Amino acid sequence: MNKTSWTMTASLLLAGSLLLSACGAGSGASESVKGNTGAASPATGPIQKLVMASWSKPIAEQTNLYQAETQGWFKEKGIEFSFVPGAGGGDAIKNILTKQADIAFTDPGSLYFALEKGEKLRVIYNIYPQNVFNVVSLKDKGIREPKDLKGKKIGVYSLASGTRHNLLVLLHEAGLTEKDVTIIETGVSNFAPLIQGQVDATAATDTGLADAKLKGLGEVNELRVADSLNVPSDVFVVTEETFAQKKELLRSFLDVYKRSAQWMNEQPEAAAEVAVAKAIDGQDKKRNEQIIRLRNASAQTPGGQPLGTLDAALLQQGADLYKKLGLIQKELSLKDAVTNELLPTGEQTKK
Repeated sequence: MNKTSWTMTASLLLAGSLLLSACGAGSGASESVKGNTGAASPATGPIQKLVMASWSKPIAEQTNLYQAETQGWFKEKGIEFSFVPGAGGGDAIKNILTKQADIAFTDPGSLYFALEKGEKLRVIYNIYPQNVFNVVSLKDKGIREPKDLKGKKIGVYSLASGTRHNLLVLLHEAGLTEKDVTIIETGVSNFAPLIQGQVDATAATDTGLADAKLKGLGEVNELRVADSLNVPSDVFVVTEETFAQKKELLRSFLDVYKRSAQWMNEQPEAAAEVAVAKAIDGQDKKRNEQIIRLRNASAQTPGGQPLGTLDAALLQQGADLYKKLGLIQKELSLKDAVTNELLPTGEQTKK
């Protein structure tokens, strides 16, 4: 997930807040929204509850889920779907560990931290295979390569955030460490300090940068973490217990999720309209469409593999680097935790 005046800066502060942790959900997208399909067929078997814990509250980039609810695609599969909001990937994992939810919409970093503590987890779907983190600077700072960050002041949301973790990855690839820079916690309003000259660069995400540009941010240089290590941004995670006991339910959920992701990819304009009614940050349809297009791009798998395909070796590479950077202390083995067993295949997924 900028201006030369304080008015513009205030707008950026609000946009950043909504991006990282929105609050409250809208309801009731219109059934006549362009691109909606007909009513879903009723389920023939018993209805089963499935609760998804998210890293955020309902935001525009998750519009495919709202569409699936509105169109009855979950009910068609015999699923009573619920969304539990959170404030970060760690919240999502905590909710599945405490049985408040069945499946977590979370990030690899939060996964690594939980595995290090000995939690028994399985990764079952690659939501965003593309790394969406970046480090942004104004053109006049002359920061064109990661090595140019040496000696600079760099803003992050917090020291426990993905912005810091991915900044460390970028620095590592340039042969630098955080000792070579000054890291400053800015909160989610990270572009305001950049404009005001309080930092030389800020660690953010593609959607954060898009928001800033919509608010008038001038020309910038963007260093993409994906160019250094393209570890996924978000994945679906379950406990081993849930994986063993609810395979068919999880498989059905992933089938609906993939169907909805395909819909959003094919009809971003319709999705942008759905987000107006459903997402806490969805008031601006133009912004919705831009955010949705970015998330559609980040959902694409390398090499044209089916949506959701996981690469255990790449997640292992991320875990190894987290240990090298001191973010975790133990060596992790991801090969037994990562599985493509439940992925929808073939015509099982509808367009």
